[in-house]
Amino acid sequence: MAHERSEPRVSVVIPTYNRAETLPTAIDSALEQTVEEIEVIVVDDGSTDDTPAVLASYDDPRVQPVVHADNQGANVARNTGIDHARGEYIAFLDSDDEWRPEKLDRQLETLGTRSEAWVAAYCDTTLELPETSDKFRGLAAAVLSRSDAEPTREGGEELIGEILADNVQPGAGSTLLVETEVARDIGGFDEELDRFQDPEFCLRILKEGKLAYVDDELVVREETGHPPAAVIKAADQQYLSRYEDEVDRFEAAGYDIRARHNLLLGKRYLAEGRFLRGAWHLRSATLSRRRYPGLCWAAGTGVRRRPKTVAATVFLFALLTVGLVTATSRIPLCSATTNSPDVDEFSTDAGSTRAESESADE
Repeated sequence: MAHERSEPRVSVVIPTYNRAETLPTAIDSALEQTVEEIEVIVVDDGSTDDTPAVLASYDDPRVQPVVHADNQGANVARNTGIDHARGEYIAFLDSDDEWRPEKLDRQLETLGTRSEAWVAAYCDTTLELPETSDKFRGLAAAVLSRSDAEPTREGGEELIGEILADNVQPGAGSTLLVETEVARDIGGFDEELDRFQDPEFCLRILKEGKLAYVDDELVVREETGHPPAAVIKAADQQYLSRYEDEVDRFEAAGYDIRARHNLLLGKRYLAEGRFLRGAWHLRSATLSRRRYPGLCWAAGTGVRRRPKTVAATVFLFALLTVGLVTATSRIPLCSATTNSPDVDEFSTDAGSTRAESESADE
C-alpha cells in the first residue's frame, strides 16, 4: 500500500547507534501500527556500521532519517527527534525494541477518554529473555508479584514517589506517548544524564499534567546487558540528588526510595561477584516477593563468575535462607551498619569482573 507524506498525528522517534541488525525490526513495527497517520523519525547518531544502508532501503515517505555527524548520545538523539517532530504526539522507540501493531491506537484511545489534564500515556512491556534461567526468573517474579500490593500506576504528581521508588517504570524510551508541546515545554530529555533518563523525563512530565497507563504488554524489549555497577552507582547518585527534596518528602510519606535504589546497586554488585559491596548496599534494602527471583539470579551470576570463592557460595545459601522468610513478610535484607568497603573482602580472585557495558544509545 502506497503512503503519501501528510501531516502526521504521531511522530515516532527512534534514536540509533550501530544497531543495523535490530533497527529494521523497530522501524517495521512502527510502520505496521494500526494508526497510519504517523511519521518515523530515525536519528542516526553517528553510526559506523550498515545503518545508512538500512535507512536507504526504505522507500516509504513516512520514514524520515536525520543524521548526526558524530555520536552525541541517546538523549541528544531523542531531542533531535523532538525538534523535527510534526505530529500532535511523540512516541519514542529504542532501536532494539519493537511494538505490537495496536500500541499507538490503544494509547490514543485511552487519552481520548480522559480530560485535557492527561498529557501522556505509557504501557506495559514484555522482555525477550534468551536463556532458560532468565525465563524462569521472569516467570517466578510474575507469580510472586501477585502477592505484592499493586502500586498506583497512573495519575499526576502522586506518581512521583512510585517512580522514584522504582515501583512504576514508565520506560519512556519505548513505551511513552506524550503531547509534542509538553515534550518541548519541559526541555526534552536531560542530556547530562547517562542513565535513569526515562524516569527523569516522566517526572518532569508529571509537573505539566497526568500520565495514563494502558494495562497491556504492547512493547517487546530486548535484553541487552547491563553496565558496570560503578557506572550505575554514579548515575544513581546524580539522579537522586536532583530530586532530593522529593525523595525526602515521599520517604516521609512511607516510600522506601533509597532502600529500593540500594537493592538495585546490590544486585549489580552481586552479579559481578563483588559480594561484600553487594551485601553493604543490601544492608538497608527492602525486598518484596516479586524482586526476590532477580536478586537470587544476580547472586547466582556472581557465583558462576567466581566459582572458587567459598564466600560466594555461603552468601548465596544465606540469601536463599532469607528468601524463605521473605516469602511471608517484607523485611530488610541486612542490618549491618559498617561503612562502604573499599575492598571486596569476599572475593579471593584478582581484579574485578565488570558486566558488559550497554551502548550509549538505546
